[in-house]
Amino acid sequence: MIDFRKAQKAFKEYVENYDKNNVGIERKIKHTYGVVEKSEEIAKDLGLSQENIELAKLIALLHDIGRFEQIKLVEEMNDAKIDHAEYGIKILFQDGLIRNFVEDNQYDTIIYKAILNHNKYKIEEGLSNVELLHSKIIRDADKLDNFRLRETYELKKLFPKTYKEETIEYETISLKVYEDFMKHQCILAEDIKTILDNWICLLAFIFDLNFAVSIQDVKEHQYIDKLIDRIEYKNNDTKQKMEQIRKCAKEYLDRKYNKK
Repeated sequence: MIDFRKAQKAFKEYVENYDKNNVGIERKIKHTYGVVEKSEEIAKDLGLSQENIELAKLIALLHDIGRFEQIKLVEEMNDAKIDHAEYGIKILFQDGLIRNFVEDNQYDTIIYKAILNHNKYKIEEGLSNVELLHSKIIRDADKLDNFRLRETYELKKLFPKTYKEETIEYETISLKVYEDFMKHQCILAEDIKTILDNWICLLAFIFDLNFAVSIQDVKEHQYIDKLIDRIEYKNNDTKQKMEQIRKCAKEYLDRKYNKK
């Protein structure tokens, strides 16, 4: 069985190895606990067993464990340099760290698959029903907490290397990013050229939400309006495109929520 309190204690001990004054480290710790909370909410809403609720929380606790070493090694959250999900799998299963968090190995394959797939463009095919379920839960929970972080964190902390207050208001949106959003598609990392592209990539997370409770969370927190309105758009073309994105997103959420 899963002892989540023991796992949480092991996580706290693990992150003591990293500089909590680093904005990225501090943000990832807060994000981890936010994802744990959202995973529990989703699992309970789905009516899962207590065992699967605890498993969902454990996966959430571990889903970004590769981020800490990534930030330490490359000084940024950059999956092009080090894929944090794959690095997390290495730490947990090749280096054996997983046993610090759960003694029973019966959950290993589910944890492995869920973490490996949590940051991918699409979930891999061929998963078992329970592997697919937990992959969907962690993907939704991760996205929901990223919405929360983007609403509350200072932009210069979110983009420490690229944010410039005097220029972001005049940024443009890459055409490919805009067109993919309007087609209800998530944004590929290689297509992101500007901070606004990154912002739209986040908004496009709605197109990959799997559960009604996740869509309800986005609607209740009004994340679409709040995130779009965080920036004052002084480029007229960008301003018009953002209004089209707002309309597209809200119509999509309404349709999806009514269907679910």
